[in-house]
Amino acid sequence: MSHTTTVYGIPNCDTVKKSRQWLGEHGVAFEFHDFKKQGVPDDALAQWVGALGWEPVLNRKGTTWRKLPAEEQATVVDAASAMALMRLHPSVIKRPVVVSGPVVTVGFVPEQWQTLAT
Repeated sequence: MSHTTTVYGIPNCDTVKKSRQWLGEHGVAFEFHDFKKQGVPDDALAQWVGALGWEPVLNRKGTTWRKLPAEEQATVVDAASAMALMRLHPSVIKRPVVVSGPVVTVGFVPEQWQTLAT
């Protein structure tokens, strides 16, 4: 049974560009969801956090996180507070998030995408 693969991210992000190129070159058909323009679907965010935990999904190394006031950063203590921040500031989500059926990955991880390649 085949699954639709969806790549969530921001088009001008270098890691997203590299990921989309890799998937295309390896025959993985996918849909792209631009969460700057289309938003972050609540059910998708809950799926990512449920599959991976909130820490891997939250990008604490990126510019958006570093520019947040320390008080706002300090409010992130659990999945609920992390998801609230990710809804408010989608750029703090580590990119890309790739979802294919039950498989959820974050970042550029071609070794985990091998099974998606046809």
